[in-house]
Amino acid sequence: SLLLALAGLRAPRGGTIQLAGRPLAGVPRRERARQLGVLLQDGDPEFWGSTLEFVLLGRYPHSGGALANDAVELARALALIDELDLATHADQAYHTLSGGERQRARLAQLFVQDPAVLLLDEPLSHLDLKHQQIAMAALARRAAQGAAIIMAMHEPQWAARHCDSVVLMYDFRHAEQGDAETQLTLENLERLYDCELDATQVPAARPAPAGKSAHQSFRGNVD
Repeated sequence: SLLLALAGLRAPRGGTIQLAGRPLAGVPRRERARQLGVLLQDGDPEFWGSTLEFVLLGRYPHSGGALANDAVELARALALIDELDLATHADQAYHTLSGGERQRARLAQLFVQDPAVLLLDEPLSHLDLKHQQIAMAALARRAAQGAAIIMAMHEPQWAARHCDSVVLMYDFRHAEQGDAETQLTLENLERLYDCELDATQVPAARPAPAGKSAHQSFRGNVD
């Protein structure tokens, strides 16, 4: 619900949502799509074209055509496909991809769109551990380049390694916000997931605070 409201796909119950100081509801859709990119959980697996053609659809807000055919945009789309470990699938029919391959193609499409703000609902869905790492590294690169990234996710280990600010949503009436190190504690996560967890230490993926060399990861124990 929060991501849908931030994307302008659901009206907030109160107040207004602004994009670059303007009420989001008043920003024309194409202009909004140039600044705001959305990855929802459910994608359409029935796209008729290739993986490359699917990714190129992300340029629609900029080019105005269904498929960008500019050589520079084509090269950039191929580079993003390669970045997300899909190079061998570029010419493959999109609808024949596995769930994880489609998810990475959807991420590549979002990156081709090149928005300043990225809203992602479960971006690591269907991805194995290797491709979770690839996807999070790709998102971290966009954040380092100045993009604002807001994600809903259920992988606290990746949030601990990559996210600066965290909102823990316990239910519709109770949420807590703060920096990742403060919020992602063993006590908070056990309360959030309603199960016992064990804390382990893993190398930091981003510069650690002074005196810190590692972030916590968590393993669950459910009876």
